[in-house]
Amino acid sequence: MTAEGPAGQDVAAVGAVADPPDHDEIPDVAAVVVTYNSAHVVGELLDSLPAALDGLAARIVVVDNGSSDGTVDLIEARSDIVIVRSANQGYSAGINTGIRAAGQARSILVLNPDVVMRPGSIRLMVEAMSTHRTGIVAPRIEDRDGVLQLSLRREPTLRRALGLSATGLACFSEHVGRTEDYELPRSVDWALGAVLLVSWECHERVGEWDESFFLYSEETDYSMRARERGLLTRYEPRAVAVHIGQQSGHNDLTHSMQIINRVRFYRRRHGAFASTGYLLATVATETGWWLLRGAGQSRTAVIALLSPKRRPPQLGPTGGLLPH
Repeated sequence: MTAEGPAGQDVAAVGAVADPPDHDEIPDVAAVVVTYNSAHVVGELLDSLPAALDGLAARIVVVDNGSSDGTVDLIEARSDIVIVRSANQGYSAGINTGIRAAGQARSILVLNPDVVMRPGSIRLMVEAMSTHRTGIVAPRIEDRDGVLQLSLRREPTLRRALGLSATGLACFSEHVGRTEDYELPRSVDWALGAVLLVSWECHERVGEWDESFFLYSEETDYSMRARERGLLTRYEPRAVAVHIGQQSGHNDLTHSMQIINRVRFYRRRHGAFASTGYLLATVATETGWWLLRGAGQSRTAVIALLSPKRRPPQLGPTGGLLPH
């Protein structure tokens, strides 16, 4: 995820492409990259896309969320990109802006700027999309050394909020933690949003990404809404992406947003009683990280959970003790 800092309003298209793209010719893929001070990584991503597409027709849009580090200059120097300069309204807002700028495509590829796509990976994801009822495809994620990153997730539940993932039991762990579960294609509840391919049918059924999350939980929400409409998230291990990770940093602010949004997501799908239990379980887990392991970011998250006035303003109004 790459949206950090104050939200804004003005959005303007500029760019490396002088004229708007030809929307009469529908490409196989509309690739949308949301950047925020990403000059040190986004060039490598963009350089990897031609080989990853493996001959597929693509329209590439970069939405910049108010970078101050030269990201825009780097993108404008390229002739193969449409850039949209935006005030920072969050990651989902950047995705929505990019999709509107790209126009219709057979599929939409949502990319963090800190990934590198392996040759042929996007074509393999497009092929996997033809599997029955598939609306979203997620690739295998590795680090630069080729080590698997555990990117698959299960639906959030009250038991999975108890901090018992070390048991290795699926009923207590939101993370899919067994490496053998990453060897074969499979349907999953959701996957981390560093790289996701969304079919145009899924986009039309589900609609826009929920901008109220600002950062974190937006991919959980999108996959769950797709499933509610009969479309599944499919993991395709033959398609590989390298994730550098944490390019915009993880700090007290972003951790608080991550934790609060988990509770918000749960509250929007469950009643007050169950949601109160989820909130208390989350507070207990974060308190454990803070007191037993010295995680200062968890202290900030606990304070934000228990004091609505201390919650990040980027999340907008979150209501009372139970954020919604």
